[in-house]
Amino acid sequence: MSTELKTTTEQSETVDLRTGEVLPAPPNITAVAEQLVAAARGQGIELTGPNGLLTGLTRQVLQSALEAELTEHLGYDPGDRVGKQTPNSRNGSTPKTVRTEIGDLTIQVPRDRAGTFAPVVVPKHQRRIAGFDEAVISLYAKGMTTGDIAKHLSDLYGSDVSHDLVSTVTDKVLGDMQEWQARPLDLVYPVVLIDALVIKVRDGQVANRPVYVAVGIDLEGHRDVLGLWWMGPTGGEGAKQRMNMLTELRNRGVADVCIVCRDGLKSLPDAITAIWPLATVQQCVVHLVRNSLRYASKKYWSKITGQLREVYTAPTIAAAEARFAEFAEQWRSLYPAMTQMWESAWGEFVPFLKFPPEIRRLIYTTNGIESLNARFRQATRRRGHFPNEQATMKVLYLTVLERRPNRTNPTGQIASWKAIPNTLSITYGDRLGIN
Repeated sequence: MSTELKTTTEQSETVDLRTGEVLPAPPNITAVAEQLVAAARGQGIELTGPNGLLTGLTRQVLQSALEAELTEHLGYDPGDRVGKQTPNSRNGSTPKTVRTEIGDLTIQVPRDRAGTFAPVVVPKHQRRIAGFDEAVISLYAKGMTTGDIAKHLSDLYGSDVSHDLVSTVTDKVLGDMQEWQARPLDLVYPVVLIDALVIKVRDGQVANRPVYVAVGIDLEGHRDVLGLWWMGPTGGEGAKQRMNMLTELRNRGVADVCIVCRDGLKSLPDAITAIWPLATVQQCVVHLVRNSLRYASKKYWSKITGQLREVYTAPTIAAAEARFAEFAEQWRSLYPAMTQMWESAWGEFVPFLKFPPEIRRLIYTTNGIESLNARFRQATRRRGHFPNEQATMKVLYLTVLERRPNRTNPTGQIASWKAIPNTLSITYGDRLGIN
């Protein structure tokens, strides 16, 4: 049971509310730090570097922790011959160089005669202190290559780090990544967004490979990345892999999805309806608009996007049909493929028009994934290409986990969600379990 505490402003005391006991004030770490820095400067000691204050303090803390561990293990303090009640005893020490966030440190690891002492703060056979690995993984997630990281650590800390060591450190996330990719999911998702990201991978030769990303919005309005999947070419192999992706989601617990907003790939709707027969398939409007511009001269882009905005912001399906008819009449003769594309996609374009604006914003576009894809591109751009699929997935997985302070993250709570379930329940109440 946690202790209930209260700090009184007038007396600056911390009181245990259960016992009424006045607890001692915590140490003033800031004052101690200021004294150390002032003393170091007075003696001409640098704050950082091999002989700096921070390095020396870290070394001494580790050394003191090791000595304390051995004392606890043996049961008596150094030099305490009276308290010694065991045949085991101290037996010198062994020098050991460990890698930390501030550089390499040499410490003296104490030994016991029985050889039973197993340090915790610096375990046997471990030469990297907690914090170093996390720093390497953080740099890797931000898009730095293994070579970049090795050079960065060398320049910053004077620590020689090989490319193989960086790979070994980042490989530590593989087990967590596999568990994450196989974790159970919710029974029902009101909305799932599916989109693809193209990444260059060297497999014999460098080639573009699509990675599919699925983001689910649950009943509480939380966005969550459901998984990442490699896809093959856009032929039969790719269609089979897309079916496997959706089958995996179902096997992980997703029995039903109300609305699936997807990219422009033609084979995906059939796979969606095969896995979730009752799902409404929504074509991403941003993809439609973007693909429209590929058919048109750049001088017309502004006019075309303005007219299409009137189509997908129309208040009703009938109004959207009327505005599209005007659009098609103007552009069909000049760009027939553009208007035909919209006519072919019309059945999957209109579902979101049945909903009010707050739900339209959720399902008319895969922007929730697009913002995540932007982070993926930022993390992969510096590499040019990846040596294999595993190296790629490590970076993408770490990017999913990254949280940026004071920034809107691709996962998390959707703003103004409270009103949305009531609207969804009108159409999908029974399936959502909303009374």
